[in-house]
Amino acid sequence: MEVYSITDKGETRKSNEDNYFSIDSKIGPVPNIFFVADGMGGENAGQYASERATECILKYLKETDSKEPVKAIKEAINYANSVIYKESKEDEAKKGMGTTLVLATVLKNQIIVANVGDSRLYLCEAGHLKQVTVDHSFVNELVRLGKVSKEEAKNHPTKNKITRAVGAEEKIQADFFDIDLKKDDILLLCSDGLTNMVSDDCIEQILNENISLCERAQKLVDKANENGGIDNITVILVKL
Repeated sequence: MEVYSITDKGETRKSNEDNYFSIDSKIGPVPNIFFVADGMGGENAGQYASERATECILKYLKETDSKEPVKAIKEAINYANSVIYKESKEDEAKKGMGTTLVLATVLKNQIIVANVGDSRLYLCEAGHLKQVTVDHSFVNELVRLGKVSKEEAKNHPTKNKITRAVGAEEKIQADFFDIDLKKDDILLLCSDGLTNMVSDDCIEQILNENISLCERAQKLVDKANENGGIDNITVILVKL
């Protein structure tokens, strides 16, 4: 397994509220783990929320007695949610904070994916890019209900309004997906700082270039910044 991760604050933000973690070795019951968290709730609170989610998930996985990876991941997300929610209620400066989360672990020839919010996981299989996760966003609900088209959604005024976030509510429901993997498949985990700036077609084109994984990740970030870089950009690439 080859892994490369990168984060960039973009062209307009003063700080980076994204956090990521990637490791291809065992943590508790999971054989490897990769995730991206994109904080919200203001500059300080958003950055704190994504950092806190990272800390809580890793702490829970390291300390849990569970032997079942999916169960442990679900419980770790719930634990992070409860900690962040509690702190947001106790500290006025952190009121309304939360974070998106997209997380994956590779189990033999299968990937288990969890997501909350609009950070995404894509699978590039045989050169074709497919979005695996479903955005928890207001505009995606409008698309699902047929009220706006996918093209209209790209520039919709509510495109950045999410309907689920870790720490925003007392209870959280993460979506889970499992996907079969083949040799040379590429996984892309990213924050919306990439997907709001770079089209899926362009992402697919870059992932298919005959360059190193590191160069592909850097090129994705560079392209997002070339197109405006209005948000923090985080990319994790995993190649089997």
